[in-house]
Amino acid sequence: ARQAGATATDSIAGVVDRAPVVFTSLPSPSVFTEVALGEGGVKDGKAVRIMVDLSTVGSRATRHAAAALLAKGIDLVDAPVSGGAAGARQATLAVMVAGRPEAVEQVRDLLEIFGKLFMVGPEPGQAQLLKLLNNMLSSTAFAITSEAFVAGVKGGLDPQVMMAAINAGSGRSGASQDKFMKQVLPGTFDFGFPIASVCKDIGLAIQECEALGVPMWVGNTARQLWNLAGKQDGMERDMTELVRSIEHWAGPGSGIGP
Repeated sequence: ARQAGATATDSIAGVVDRAPVVFTSLPSPSVFTEVALGEGGVKDGKAVRIMVDLSTVGSRATRHAAAALLAKGIDLVDAPVSGGAAGARQATLAVMVAGRPEAVEQVRDLLEIFGKLFMVGPEPGQAQLLKLLNNMLSSTAFAITSEAFVAGVKGGLDPQVMMAAINAGSGRSGASQDKFMKQVLPGTFDFGFPIASVCKDIGLAIQECEALGVPMWVGNTARQLWNLAGKQDGMERDMTELVRSIEHWAGPGSGIGP
């Protein structure tokens, strides 16, 4: 970053006292809230007028921070991204954007550097809901595809033929077409998203849905599966290693490699 012209600082204040627009990408609701509203955080910045948040932290934390920041004359643009490490490298991320139209327009050109924008609505928090629904669908699709894959291998199916047929048929998904072909079948298990983050996101998604009065039978089952895999085999493992957990649970003859 320094080679590209960035200036490093050792505090949040060192950024928000100098930059009118700041971008954040943070790991949890608590860290996000501390950065936005804590002592010496964004709310106390002398120069900042727009905070663009790329995190996945849920609508409740985002709405709370947006209201507190707006009282200080600072807009929060809610802009979580989806597409993984590959999408970030290739600038093909899906960027879900919510916030006051005047603030969004000021940072539109910057956001378009990341990928394609989807204008969700005028209220911070709306993009968080969409991002969490997206992540819940993604992680649930990977979980059920993993179970089907392990069952097929244990039943004697050729993994390559099985996935080619699934991807040509009605069972295909982003999990089968992308993660299985690029990380599972080659055995690299390096999608770049840890199981801990899956558990965090699907937990937040279910909280959002249940708060809306939507029963989450399938979502809760998927959350239990991910949490068990993380607790038993390690939360910091790549999410694609869920396949290995299911192979272990399925017993001898269910794996395709070491």
